Amino acid sequence: FPTSTYIKMWADTQRELDTMLQREREEFLQPEEDREKAMKMLATAYVQYLGIFRNLEEAHDHLIHQQKRAAVRQALDGVMGRILEIKKEMVALEKSECHSLDGILMDLKRVPEAIEIPIPKYFIKENLRILQEREEYLHEILLNAGLLEQEPVRAMTLEEAIKVIQVAERARQGRARAAFMKRIYLEEKRQSKKEEQGTGRNPDDAATCIQKVWRGYSQRKKTEKLREEEMVFLGMNSAEMINGTGSLPPDVEAMRCLKKANVLKGKVQERKELSFRQELRQTEGPHIKETLQDQITQCFLECRHVTGRFPDYPPEKSGGSKAIFVEKHPEQVAEELAAKKEAEKMESEKYGKGQGKPKAKEPEKAGKQVVDLGWKMGPSNFLSMLEEGSSQYQVFWENRDNRSDFLQDHDPELIKGGERKGVEEEIRVQVDEVMQEKLLNIKKALDGETGLQGKAKGSEKGKKKKDQKKTQKTQKRGNDNLMMSLACRTVDSLYQELAEEGLLIKVQNVNLSDYIGYYDYLRNIPPETGAQPMPSIPEVRQLVTLYGILPLGSHTVHVNAPLVKSLLLAGPAGVGKKMLVHAICTETGANLFNLTVSNLAGKYPGREGLMMMLHMILKVGKELQPSVVWIRDTEKIYTKGKGASKPQEEMNFKRLAKLLPQFLKALKPKDRVLLVGTTSRPFDANVGPFCKAYQKIIVIPKPGYLTRFGKYFTLWKQYILQSGGALSKLLNLNCLAQVSDGFTQRHIVDVVQTVLTELRLLQMDRKPLRTAEFVIPLARHDPVYKEEEEAFQ
Repeated sequence: FPTSTYIKMWADTQRELDTMLQREREEFLQPEEDREKAMKMLATAYVQYLGIFRNLEEAHDHLIHQQKRAAVRQALDGVMGRILEIKKEMVALEKSECHSLDGILMDLKRVPEAIEIPIPKYFIKENLRILQEREEYLHEILLNAGLLEQEPVRAMTLEEAIKVIQVAERARQGRARAAFMKRIYLEEKRQSKKEEQGTGRNPDDAATCIQKVWRGYSQRKKTEKLREEEMVFLGMNSAEMINGTGSLPPDVEAMRCLKKANVLKGKVQERKELSFRQELRQTEGPHIKETLQDQITQCFLECRHVTGRFPDYPPEKSGGSKAIFVEKHPEQVAEELAAKKEAEKMESEKYGKGQGKPKAKEPEKAGKQVVDLGWKMGPSNFLSMLEEGSSQYQVFWENRDNRSDFLQDHDPELIKGGERKGVEEEIRVQVDEVMQEKLLNIKKALDGETGLQGKAKGSEKGKKKKDQKKTQKTQKRGNDNLMMSLACRTVDSLYQELAEEGLLIKVQNVNLSDYIGYYDYLRNIPPETGAQPMPSIPEVRQLVTLYGILPLGSHTVHVNAPLVKSLLLAGPAGVGKKMLVHAICTETGANLFNLTVSNLAGKYPGREGLMMMLHMILKVGKELQPSVVWIRDTEKIYTKGKGASKPQEEMNFKRLAKLLPQFLKALKPKDRVLLVGTTSRPFDANVGPFCKAYQKIIVIPKPGYLTRFGKYFTLWKQYILQSGGALSKLLNLNCLAQVSDGFTQRHIVDVVQTVLTELRLLQMDRKPLRTAEFVIPLARHDPVYKEEEEAFQ
């Protein structure tokens, strides 16, 4: 589609977003006593925001104009965060991660696929070069260490060996027979030539022979051309594409051109930004500096006139001179500074006397009052971002004539406005240093104040307390040398060590869309049973996207959205938990650290070793974020029971379970690091610490009938085609879907790989696939029985 299509899509979506913001101001600010009505309001907003999210993502992916992309990006991140906030409120109301949205979809006239959560492509595109270099570096490390996974050599059975020998012998006999027949044919041909030379060739026979050869050649050319046209029409790879002599399909060619244009436009805009910044420094820099100094001096003089003394200069942590430039009277500024000082003194005195504990009771009373009033939407960190983006769109982009902007060039005035803020910030920091020294000199000259004595005394007291704490810590912990050694090491050396130890592994290239599944329209669990409904596979994809992919992919969303540090994927063996972990890393470009029990055996023994390993992972994960820390079979480190006679390895895993809360506590909102655990037997773990370690638990079901056999791509059809098989009338997929009820995705994959061997693929043309070929291997597997499935609920 042309660029104007996506500009129009952006405009329509922005108007829809403005309507949603207006509706939130009217509805969500008022308390609601009826929980069902509140849930309906939230669910409606959730579905509508998902539609806005999908349109914004598509527009952002196809726009070339870099400044328009930045404007769309701001709205896109805001909508992602708002969706997470609404999801949190829905979970708090229903006490469940799965919601029945059928009625909302019918009211809005939308299909179930409308609530599929798209994954923004800029997660990978904007960091593609860095990710490729990191992948090459990891491949080189694993190759040098000999840790690359090789295909396992499978031993042949006696029957398979006999078949291989038979095939080779029959092929030898066929080649010998063909050579013998070729000699006979050549001998007959020589005899016929001798006879023709003696009698002479008839001209009519020669003309007939030439016509036969020419007509065959011309018809073959026509057939080949028709085949190529048909392949192009169907959107499949043609012979020209394979040989590299033809052109790409239109959509692929358009995406390649769009990618090149985005790179070129970005480079041009970066050069312009540098030139504009230098120009602003030279032309407006002196004037900005002089104005700032005059304003700061005037504010200090007014404060001294009101209070009788010069105020203290605001520290850089509180914004420096930014704290001065507020639209308030100097008296108000002086009062606020004095109030802050008194509050700090009171807090220090209370903490010194040990009277800081009763403060924890106050929020409980406030919480009870809020519950009595009814449900009310919590505060949002993204509504201000969305409103700011909406106002910027109305000012800069809404009434712009895009027809004249054929080349989609940047707007110099917008660049100047953005760079002017950066230049002002640079100059403000320089002015703060000069004015702070100037203020100290004035205080010494006029007031006789140094402003350093109190600080020196306080700093001496603070140092004494800190020294006491440090000595206590050194007495309790004996791992200071290890931590110091980690602090001195570079991230590259830690990265290499983790890869060589097998803790940093290569990510399998799997997308979340490859996890096939359809909605279970017949799911209906009576509410009186008390059991949580088992989510369908599309709901699993949504939850993984909400809690894993979106926060890891966007720094803005991770910092401001409800923080999820840990995620547990629980389900029967073979339902695709490992695939989902690799999909999270693939969609976000994250590093994958494998802390599986079997992978840690013999590595970093003892408490000090485990602490050093976790510190290494934490340092590398934060520096090269996003990162995923994966613990497979996580129930093994939370096993029930106590006993003194335990193996050393099991004791090491118990220590890991105790250190995980400290690891999670060290993760801040700015750190895009996610702990993901997978388990097929969660009921074997000690429930208390096991559930405390994971904030979100996603139960993964076995595939339903629609997933095994649906209208489009389903498990049986997808796996057979991926393995090189061909569908035929003798292969009844409906029958296979009925027979495979209770079996998982891994069972179906194993059955397809068992049947479709190399020899069977060679026989595909003359011997089509039959249903019975898959039934016998399927019977060798044990399905997921009803008792095990109910245990997960």
